[in-house]
Parts: sequence; C-alpha cells; structure tokens
Amino acid sequence: MTDSLSELIVSRKAVVGVVGLGYVGLPLIRAFVESGFSAIGYDVDETKINVLSAGHSYIGHIDAGWVAESVNSARFRPTTDMSQLAVADAILICVPTPLNESRDPDLQFVESTARRVSEHLRPGQLVVLESTTYPGTTRDVVLPILASSGLQLGQDFYLAYSPEREDPGNSEFSADQIPKVIGGMDPKSLQLANELYSSVVVQTVPVSSCEVAEACKILENTFRSVNIAMVNELKVIFDRLDIDVWQVIEAAKTKPFGFQAFYPGPGLGGHCIPIDPFYLSWVARKNDMAARFIELAGEINTSMPKYVVDRVTDVLNGHGKPVHGSRIGILGVAYKKDVDDPRESPAFRLMELLAEKGAILTYNDPHISHLPSMRRYDVLDLTSQKLTATYLTTQDCVLIVTDHSAYDYSFIVKHAQLVVDTRNATVGVEDVSEKVFKA
Repeated sequence: MTDSLSELIVSRKAVVGVVGLGYVGLPLIRAFVESGFSAIGYDVDETKINVLSAGHSYIGHIDAGWVAESVNSARFRPTTDMSQLAVADAILICVPTPLNESRDPDLQFVESTARRVSEHLRPGQLVVLESTTYPGTTRDVVLPILASSGLQLGQDFYLAYSPEREDPGNSEFSADQIPKVIGGMDPKSLQLANELYSSVVVQTVPVSSCEVAEACKILENTFRSVNIAMVNELKVIFDRLDIDVWQVIEAAKTKPFGFQAFYPGPGLGGHCIPIDPFYLSWVARKNDMAARFIELAGEINTSMPKYVVDRVTDVLNGHGKPVHGSRIGILGVAYKKDVDDPRESPAFRLMELLAEKGAILTYNDPHISHLPSMRRYDVLDLTSQKLTATYLTTQDCVLIVTDHSAYDYSFIVKHAQLVVDTRNATVGVEDVSEKVFKA
C-alpha cells in the first residue's frame, strides 16, 4: 500500500485534496498544481467555490489568470462535495483554528473536517493536518476520528502533521519557497508526507513526531508575540519619557549581532500571532503549569487598541474636540501592509472602541473595498472611501492603522486636520510636528 502511494507521489499522479480554500489552502493548491499534480479543493463556502469555478480569485496575491487556466485544464477542481474526498490520494486539512470566548482552543472545524474525511476514508490515503494547533491534537483528536472508520493507521491509511507557514503578501516566500516541517504519526506516514512535500517545496524538515511539529509552529509565533509585546510595552514607556521608540529600534538594529528588530503597532493581527500562543498557555494550564511570559505578552498586546484610542482621545481633547461626534477616518483595515487579509486586524477592535465613545467612523483601504463580517466583532456596514483631499479635510482626525505602500503620506498629512500614526508611516514627511502624533 505504501509503495503504491509512494509511486503515485513520485510520478506526480497522486491527486492532492485540500480542505479549506483560504489564505493557506489556495496557495498550497497552486504550489501542487504548478509542480505537476492535480488537485481538488474542498470548502463549505459555496461563494468561494463559485468564484473559483468561474476562473476568478478572492485573494489578492493569487492571480485570477492562474485560477482560470488551472480550472479550465482540470488540474484544479473546486467543490463543496465532500464525498469527493475519496478521490484524493493525499488530503491536506487547512481549516481555521480560532479561540472561543474564553480564549481556549476551538477545534470545531478540525473535528468536523476529520469526521467528513473519516466518512470517505479509503485504504491508501495520506491525511495531513496543517492547521495551527496545540501539541497532541493530531494524535488525540484527529487520529481517533479517522480510526473510527475501521481502517488501521500505518497499514490502511497514513497521518501526519505539517504546520502551515504562509505569509500573505510576501512575494519572496511563496508556499513552495518555505521549508516544510513534517511530523508523522508513524514511520510510514512520515515517509509518505516527506515524499509529498519534497515534490513541491524547497526543503523539508522531518522531525520525530507530530507533537514536535505542532510545538514548532507554536514556538515560531510565540517568539514573535513575546517580542512584539516587549516593544509595545517599551513604546508606552518611551512615550511617557518623550522618546521615539522607532528611533530607538532603528539605532539598536545597527548592532550586527545579538539583536533582532521587532516593531510596535496598534495591536496584533493575522490568524497566527494573536491566537497561537494561547493554545500553548491552554496546554500549560491543562498540565498544571503557568505560561507566564505568554500570558503577559497576550495581556500587553491585547491592550494596545485601548492605548491607541486613549491617544486619539488626548489628541482630540488637546484641540478642543471630544471623541463623541468627531469624524475619524481609519486608514487601513488589513492586518498588515499591502495585503487584503483582515483576519484579527486590530482595526476592528479600534473601531469598536471608538464607536462606543460616539465617534463617527469611516475608513479607507485600497485592498479591502467593504468591511467583511468577523467572528468576534459586530462590524459596521462600511465601504472604503476615496482618499481625496476633501475626504481628509472633513475628518477631525485620521488614524493610520495599516501602513500600506499605496498611501501617499505627504498628501495625507497635508490635507488632514490631525493624524494619529500607529505605524511610524509618516516618518519621512516634512513639517509634521503640529498635526501628526505617534501612538
């Protein structure tokens, strides 16, 4: 059985199925199709399937021309029909792993997907979980569900974990250019998963277990969360001392060793960094341990939107204006610059807090034309405003949340009444002292 699947992989005749066609799943499909495989994409969202089937793309860095060509040539088949899971030789699970209201892991999408896979599991298939999660998920959650099919791990089917490392908008590191960490539930599973990903990515990194691979992803994002929290805390301290934290960081990073630059912001965004560390702290609590660094970092990072709103309040008060009734324009609602990805963007929490204070809110984002619905926020029904001189002039304050490259910051500063800059985006603009304030 192993040899048969291995031969299909080596010959590029294996059909790769990807469950979840978001910012991880769709780039992954592209990597496999461009490497010579045929792929089936599964998603419960009929809108996504209809868009893809029509040859269009809903992700900015996935070219619609590629989608149309791949669909028309039948190298890529999008579908909502989960019975088609039986057709795939390898099934890669790329579904969301959010937090619940108490900030504990919410594995409902992983579990429901595993159940659907189990219903159609056949001998000879490889299943790989890519969704970020806590160590032990593949073994304790996914494996029992798949085993309920009556098939036996290592003989009838194979199971592995390989964490996604997608970085939306990063043209230097597309899915095929990022090394893949792989942990197998048994040696045969590791062998097959390694052969599969070796056919697509620049480098594979096999490790001894699924738990090591799961912990690797958590470490990567916890490292970033803790360091971002540190510079966010320093920003608040240095602001009180009338020291520009961005200048401090630029000076510190001239040291050629022992320092890596991290930058403050209005809060964490994206699907990984605001969420993944809490998976590890949950596991620690479950095992009667405290993840103090992680929890403190989480407290600091989640407090940043309030700090920014307080700063906006002070700036408006300093010019004789209350937040209530003031027109505030949000510049950028994507979670980072130059992407169309709004997941966990701090912009939504900022708008929520400002709306509670009675601000009249509008926004501009060149990559997001309409505010999408979000799991954790009651999103205002707003469309992106044109960034004209008239728009800027009529705002009592503009708040730079995402520092998109498309923005002309000199133009923004020239026409805005007041600017609160959370990203140091206006650093190169002259004559900003009277109307630009850092936050």
